[in-house]
Amino acid sequence: MDSTAADFKNQWNAELYDSKHSFISELVANLVELLSPKPGECILDLGCGTGHLTHKIASSGAEVMGIDSAPTMIEQARKNYPQLDFDVVDAINLPYTEKFDSIFSNAALHWIKEAEEVVVGINKALKPGGRFVAEFGGKGNVNAIVSAIYNALQKAGYSTDTALNPWYFPSIGEYGSLLEKHGFELTYATLFERLTPLEDGEQGLQNWLKMFANSFFNGLSTDAHINTIIDIENQLRPSFYKNNTWSADYKRIRVIAVKL
Repeated sequence: MDSTAADFKNQWNAELYDSKHSFISELVANLVELLSPKPGECILDLGCGTGHLTHKIASSGAEVMGIDSAPTMIEQARKNYPQLDFDVVDAINLPYTEKFDSIFSNAALHWIKEAEEVVVGINKALKPGGRFVAEFGGKGNVNAIVSAIYNALQKAGYSTDTALNPWYFPSIGEYGSLLEKHGFELTYATLFERLTPLEDGEQGLQNWLKMFANSFFNGLSTDAHINTIIDIENQLRPSFYKNNTWSADYKRIRVIAVKL
């Protein structure tokens, strides 16, 4: 991972994540149902964040390990669920060989542009016949927000380099092909819109940008950052602010694949 990505990774605010972005785990309860964890299975929660879905999986009786590349997230996960096993591990360098019956991931894989390295590591970490169940940002995810960010930066004379964008949002075809290339049978795939209400009223979009889009504003002064956020809000308000609630234009990809 390059230094810019590493710097951003270390900026994760676990307290803000838990207090203002609980919807991330709450919206995907049925993803855990698709995983269908069984007592005694060994399952990896890849990109576990602060551990809420790891705990939900563990309640099935499965043996679960949660990993995340952000030390702040793992520290919070250990505080939230001290009885569970969490570790700081980078998904592009998974150190496991045929250890897990299943690998689960929610809202994590779109942070990793080295998607092929991740898929190779997931395949290696799974036992033969093991299943991979994941949901993350797909093609078109937060398009309106990203467009507003770049518009605001351009108007203010700041960099609009595409390298500022930290995300990887593949199509079903792109990601399905990647899985099949590396020893998986894709058994389920869908791309769907999920207009997602953000918490904390008027502050909702600001919180979201602070939590997830910080890399776009690196190098801006405090005043410039504030003014840019205001511009972004003004652009998005007509379509994405209703009844004192901001929404984000999420599009999610959901896949189930089996290791051959």
